[in-house]
Amino acid sequence: MKKVVLICFICLGIVACGGGEDSGTTNPTTPTNPTNPTTGTTNTAPSIPNLTAPTNGKLCISNTVDFQWEAATDAEKDAITYQIQVATDNLFTTIVKTIEGSNITQSIPLEKGIAYYWRVKAVDSKNLSGSYSTTFSFYTEAAVQANHLPFLPDVVAPLFNASVNPGTTTLKWSAIDTDATDVLSYDVYFGLDNPPTAKIVDNKASTSVDVTTVGLKRYYWKVVVRDNKGGQTIGQVWNFKTN
Repeated sequence: MKKVVLICFICLGIVACGGGEDSGTTNPTTPTNPTNPTTGTTNTAPSIPNLTAPTNGKLCISNTVDFQWEAATDAEKDAITYQIQVATDNLFTTIVKTIEGSNITQSIPLEKGIAYYWRVKAVDSKNLSGSYSTTFSFYTEAAVQANHLPFLPDVVAPLFNASVNPGTTTLKWSAIDTDATDVLSYDVYFGLDNPPTAKIVDNKASTSVDVTTVGLKRYYWKVVVRDNKGGQTIGQVWNFKTN
């Protein structure tokens, strides 16, 4: 009888140890989200800054440009820094300045007589960044400049690398010139070649044109912007595909 009781106590001890090991594998105090172990909530990115100066299309008399934007907000009240990028194209493939800091202003010296494009994004103290702001353009005044070239055109539709249904596709774009009295016109190149070589529109006043497309093709197009004083700016090549 004593042997039977002893065996029962040993079995109960084994079961108790096994239970302790199982409970250790599911620790209820383990954070549900390593980003914030205190609250278990997910960290959110800061809001997108709104650009204020220089305004879009502005002619800057000084080549030392003072940039300013509205402060971003962060739901977790994290500290925010800002990254400003300045480029010579509106796709930011040629970036001339990238500066980071906590201020909502930056003063940057740039070359004279050049069209620039700028944008800003906010980054919180956990290194989570929001999206870039909208892109603004400006021109730095040259020493002697009778006419300023138009800014690069912006694609409106179809968006870069978009998918569209075949048939009639409307190409749309926008463009501005820092010389407010200049009248702009456009040449449009379109086709299956990259870059496109077939000019389908010459000296067009409006900012859209209809083209005919077929299915399962990738089309390329670009816009050349001209002002009425002989200035010309060649846009980037955009593309879209048909379903």
